[in-house]
Amino acid sequence: MGGKIGTEEVQRVAELARLEFTGEELERFTGEFAAILDFFEQLKEPDTSAAEPLFHALSDAEETPFREDEPGGSLEREEALSQAPSTDGEHFKVPKVIE
Repeated sequence: MGGKIGTEEVQRVAELARLEFTGEELERFTGEFAAILDFFEQLKEPDTSAAEPLFHALSDAEETPFREDEPGGSLEREEALSQAPSTDGEHFKVPKVIE
């Protein structure tokens, strides 16, 4: 695994994602991220110069089929809130994530 990522970079990504790693986890994830980066380097190796570009993965498809956008029924408030972990009776309550 000769990836070009070190524990400092993994620690910085963990901080941005608000994750905390133990020293052992940090070493393990550094190795795993390096392996992922090595795999991406392998994707650069095949010669794709002769490959024809595609407009769409399903080139035989004339157009994407869409369903009609028709209004349908909606849930009553009580039914919508019945499975919520926390409500105030009228709204969903969620934990504050931005200070």
